[in-house]
Amino acid sequence: MSAVNRAMANVPAPRRFAAALALAALLGVAGCATRVDPVAMTQGQPPIQMQQRLLLNPANGGRQIGLADLMPGDIILSNTAGWVSAGIRALTMAPVSHAALYLGDDQIAEAVASGVRIRPGAAFMADESTVVAFRHPGLRADHAAALRHFARSQDGKGYNTLGVMLQAPFTLLRRYCEVPLVPGLVRDFCLQGLAAVQLGAARNDRFFCSQFVLEAFRQAQLPLTAADPLLFSPADLLTMREGDVPSVSINQALQYVGHLKLGPGAEGTAIARRESD
Repeated sequence: MSAVNRAMANVPAPRRFAAALALAALLGVAGCATRVDPVAMTQGQPPIQMQQRLLLNPANGGRQIGLADLMPGDIILSNTAGWVSAGIRALTMAPVSHAALYLGDDQIAEAVASGVRIRPGAAFMADESTVVAFRHPGLRADHAAALRHFARSQDGKGYNTLGVMLQAPFTLLRRYCEVPLVPGLVRDFCLQGLAAVQLGAARNDRFFCSQFVLEAFRQAQLPLTAADPLLFSPADLLTMREGDVPSVSINQALQYVGHLKLGPGAEGTAIARRESD
């Protein structure tokens, strides 16, 4: 349970609802997507679920894992200590700035500025500060094989530079669609319409990191969403996890697998403490 939910759990239901409305309004400037859950009120929970800004899913807690714990098809989200990563995280208001795909056999596929590449897990880990993995619960062996085939077919191909450049103005404008209390279908329609206008000039035959991951799943006949992969940043992939509120409708929530590498800060300390208990 998040800190907000814990604090509101002891508040009488009518006041809890009013407090949730007030908090949602305050988050309007940040463009924080919300979801109204009428059932939650009957269970003593706040009726308004808010998009999480933390790296961990509070429902799952945190645990440290190694590369050997990954399965082919796992989605890896990460950040670095560099200024580019910091800029992306500041723009998207999220703790991750990069997305990659684990192929199995210690191989990770990713789209970077030099193009799509496949490299050993240790090399990937050495470059990242924080690394966290998520898993599609319905992924089968044939899906994983198709993901590997797609990734290898793209190895060495160019980067979607224009798509990344267009992401910055789109990220700023999309917050008008993500005003709290906007119904999910309305938010979805607004975001996809805005993306068609703002991102329409970008190429679909080259990929940036999160676009590459979404396209790989689409090619494997296991799409995470019906929306255009151009719309998604690593922050959007993060909100696809269980217990969160995705900005765009998704087909399946992702399961938290664990942290492969812990960055500096309280979250990393908390995970390490849980593992030692």
